[in-house]
Amino acid sequence: MPVLSEIVADQTRQDNITRILDAAEGLFRHFGYSKTNVADIARELGMSPANIYRFFASKTEIHQALCDRMLANSYQMADEIFRQPVSASERLRRYVHAQFQMTVELMLDDTKVHEMVVVAIEREWHCIDRHISRIDARIADVIREGIAAGEFREQDADLASRCFGAATISLCHPQMVAQCLNKSDRVGPDELIDFAIRALKA
Repeated sequence: MPVLSEIVADQTRQDNITRILDAAEGLFRHFGYSKTNVADIARELGMSPANIYRFFASKTEIHQALCDRMLANSYQMADEIFRQPVSASERLRRYVHAQFQMTVELMLDDTKVHEMVVVAIEREWHCIDRHISRIDARIADVIREGIAAGEFREQDADLASRCFGAATISLCHPQMVAQCLNKSDRVGPDELIDFAIRALKA
């Protein structure tokens, strides 16, 4: 069992990590990821760069931790929707709509955040793969519930989840959303979601 001093030390460390991430996110949002360095973050906090390096080995590590934090918020939003007492179809519909709105509002309307997301995607960080796997697993759970309720046809829920994600990816992937958002010949969110849900029922 940890002693009080260890608990305090762990909390102090976590507090410092949170302060660094908050400062970094503020600077990334204001100046852009590429125009911000570790010295800028240290200056914002009134500390030396060496202090930052006690907690993060590089700016990339800070960015990865911010990416983890953003994805954790996204997962929490998804989990709250998937727990709602409505049909499986309605939960899937609400989730994709919410993810689409989050992508538009948080990642595209704020170009500096979009830059951070694009860098993470281009570098193929594992945190993104982990997030996608967690979302796929939650969608599979919802599909299983829909099958058990007679709402969806009998099928492999894990495969159906991956297919559902692939069918709606243009509403969730920041770069694809950005490319399709203002094109009049692209199918709208409601039509695409309806199509994907009908495939689970057919």
